[in-house]
Amino acid sequence: MPSFHDFFLQPATGAVLANMEITEPTPIQAEAIPALLAGNDLVGQSATGSGKTLAYSIPLVERLARDRVAQALVLVPTRELAVQVNAVLSKLAAGRRLTTALLVGGRPYGSQISALRYGSQIIVGTPGRVKDHLERGTLVMSQLRICVLDEADQMLDSGFAPVIEEILATTPDTRQMALFSATMPGWVEKLQQKFLKDPVKIDLARAMGAPDTIEQVAYQVSQEQKMAALCTLLQSTEGESSLIFGKTKFGVEKLGKQLNKLGFTVGTLHGDKSQRAREEVLSAFRRGQVQTLLATNVAARGLDIQGIYQVINYELPESSELFTHRIGRTGRMGRQGKAITLLAPSDVPKWRRMARSLGQAVAVQRLAIDKEAIVPVLLAPPARPEPAPEPEIKPQQARGRKPVSREQKRNRLARIEHASLQDNEGLARPEHKSRSASGLKKRRKERVISEIPEYAPVWEPERSYAGQARDGRQSKGKQPGSGRAMAKHKASMFVVAEPPHRTGRRKPAAMPVARARRAAGSKRSAGR
Repeated sequence: MPSFHDFFLQPATGAVLANMEITEPTPIQAEAIPALLAGNDLVGQSATGSGKTLAYSIPLVERLARDRVAQALVLVPTRELAVQVNAVLSKLAAGRRLTTALLVGGRPYGSQISALRYGSQIIVGTPGRVKDHLERGTLVMSQLRICVLDEADQMLDSGFAPVIEEILATTPDTRQMALFSATMPGWVEKLQQKFLKDPVKIDLARAMGAPDTIEQVAYQVSQEQKMAALCTLLQSTEGESSLIFGKTKFGVEKLGKQLNKLGFTVGTLHGDKSQRAREEVLSAFRRGQVQTLLATNVAARGLDIQGIYQVINYELPESSELFTHRIGRTGRMGRQGKAITLLAPSDVPKWRRMARSLGQAVAVQRLAIDKEAIVPVLLAPPARPEPAPEPEIKPQQARGRKPVSREQKRNRLARIEHASLQDNEGLARPEHKSRSASGLKKRRKERVISEIPEYAPVWEPERSYAGQARDGRQSKGKQPGSGRAMAKHKASMFVVAEPPHRTGRRKPAAMPVARARRAAGSKRSAGR
């Protein structure tokens, strides 16, 4: 087995590999790195978890220059895989003073455009977002030197085949092409015939089978006991990380809520989650804060999470290729792992067909289900709290008043009865009531009129200019304020109280004295 020193790598690249504690290449790396360093196109087929990322990342970094233009493009099917590949390439590129740009959906365009304008040499992204930048004109690949398609078969499953062909059509014909995949469907073969030139083909022996480091077990349980079986498996490996696969997004979320209610710390990962939420749950799973991760097939491709103890297929995938990618999340890079499949009776025929296509013989076993793992929690009804007796609150006490004696209560009831009797009598004689009311009003009016003369008249002398001549002297034989003005003055000498009831029309407010004097002065000046 060759070592990395046999590839004559740059010292900076060797230092990065040493920091990553990678000393010996895997089989796919040992065959792919020399071919790519020589500038050849390549088609690599190997089992998932065999180290394909480093197989193309090391030659890619070694062959690039420091010119600030896009020189390498790596296309991957999922955002999670793009983030993972970008992390590996960033470490290798930093030693060579190169930069990377991550172009994935769910993230703002601003930071991506800034990285492209800065002149990042390595572009890592998903097909959809890369096409968006090409259409915007923010990504130019006229000087592209290397193009890599990772997990090409899943791109076909995701419907990216037309988009990938459009992207590759914008690249120069002189670029180097590398294609890596665990399986080789018909579209991948057509793609290599159209865009690759005399590629070096690497087909490892166990491409479709599971690696020797993975122990496979299949348990047949009834559909009603699937949850109990899953809880039994999780409790038997308490403290170890588990990755559980389901079919649909709704099913994964429902299963996660059920496990949470049973006391398990779980996280969910599927396509309906935002990019930020997906990155947060993956980060928590890597750090060990979440020991159980439930996911759809979005996590079945390319995710390199170290230390996954077991992968549980709670539901069978649609194809044997997806099954291979699922169980490949454990037992990676020579580590030991375990793959468990739960089979309902209706899944057994499909499981046998998948086992034949994979060339594997996995015996179906019976699982001893621990009933205490789930049955007491689900069947025990929640304890309903007994209703506390309501305290007897007296109305007077509730209002914050002093307690009332029995004698006071009797007197109050007597007054209420007396008042009700009077009301009933009034209702029986409405005509008499109206007569008494009109008489009351008449007496009130007479009383007001009779009380008016008792008040002494208050006379206030006012200065009047009505009797003065134009030359300012008084006329002979006439008192000041005589005539009509005097009558008005006498009328204003007495102040009569208004009746207590309101009239229909509102009376105008009296004119102030100062204002009246000014008005009189203006009249005299006009008369002169």
